[in-house]
Amino acid sequence: MAFDFVPPPPAEAGHRLSRMLEPSEWAAAGIPLLRNPREVISGLHARHLPAPSTAVVAVLDHDERLAASASFVRRPVPPDGWELRNALLAQLRRVIPHDLRRRTPVRTAVLLYCRPGEAHWTEEDGAWMWGLRDACTLHGLRCGAYITLTEKGWQILGEGRSGRRPRSPAHAQASMTSGGGAHEAHRRTVAR
Repeated sequence: MAFDFVPPPPAEAGHRLSRMLEPSEWAAAGIPLLRNPREVISGLHARHLPAPSTAVVAVLDHDERLAASASFVRRPVPPDGWELRNALLAQLRRVIPHDLRRRTPVRTAVLLYCRPGEAHWTEEDGAWMWGLRDACTLHGLRCGAYITLTEKGWQILGEGRSGRRPRSPAHAQASMTSGGGAHEAHRRTVAR
């Protein structure tokens, strides 16, 4: 009698879909508005020069000054908030200590994601939103804006604010390493 190894079934889409937020859920979460989104977005764009599939996570102090930031390239797998949360946490842990001992968060994390396609909400955006919210909780930060950068410009999802510049480069593609992050020449980390 022979026994064959049967691999476990792939994770059900239901679990993956439960780890994403709809725009209405995001808007109802009371995410603080950026006082000067153009300045924050232009600063992050100039510092990291994101190409499509690049995420830039930034930590802002109470005056919206940049305390730390990191960029990385998302692996081309189905969007799952759990995986994205883990990637965000890894970057946050590299650039800034956690604030878990504070009663209330004093710093805010924002996420700028450069992607192809239209500016409207996608399931991938919902997974990033879930991941950002959860990573902020686990790192002791206030959850801030989720910003998409497309060829048409930038948009803060859940708020409806947008602009034409900066925008995603039309034909640039991020180079991938075996580690799944941006090539070392494309990764920039800042801590003040």
